[in-house]
Amino acid sequence: MAERHSSIREGVYAGFIGATIIAVWFAIIDTTAGHALNTPNVLGAGLISILGKPPMMPDTVGFHVFFYTVFHYVAFMLVGVIMASIVHQSARTPAILAGFLIAFVAFELGAIGLTTLLTESRLGGMAWYQIFIANLLAAAGMFWFMWHRHPGLRSDIDKALTGTDDHHVPPGSSNH
Repeated sequence: MAERHSSIREGVYAGFIGATIIAVWFAIIDTTAGHALNTPNVLGAGLISILGKPPMMPDTVGFHVFFYTVFHYVAFMLVGVIMASIVHQSARTPAILAGFLIAFVAFELGAIGLTTLLTESRLGGMAWYQIFIANLLAAAGMFWFMWHRHPGLRSDIDKALTGTDDHHVPPGSSNH
């Protein structure tokens, strides 16, 4: 069972799904606007300005896109591993999902704030809602993957949100 539900393997898959959804979303936006690869170029240039340009690397659109893409996929795979670990832990401790939901909402609000600030200065006119929608689509895709891999997740979410645990009902007590 542990082999079938490896947090690392499932997390990498979930992260790949989320990162790919965002890449496709940005490709649609950029292609529709007539500026192919603009979003990963701008985000890559922004990342390089924050993290610093590796020595001997060109400062070109191709490098910006490559740098952003690698960073983007690695970051999403790490988030996916964390998500998969939480889902696996929720089978033993459903309440962890309530904390995960709060952390997810806080992360999304922080991402909106940061994106709004960066949109004004560094993101080349990208709208905050484009990145927000991308994040929501990615989260939905990752959640969908986990939902289908873990049929008991719905029950765990119900337990986390209601504070009930049908498996630990004291003898003589009612489930109602």
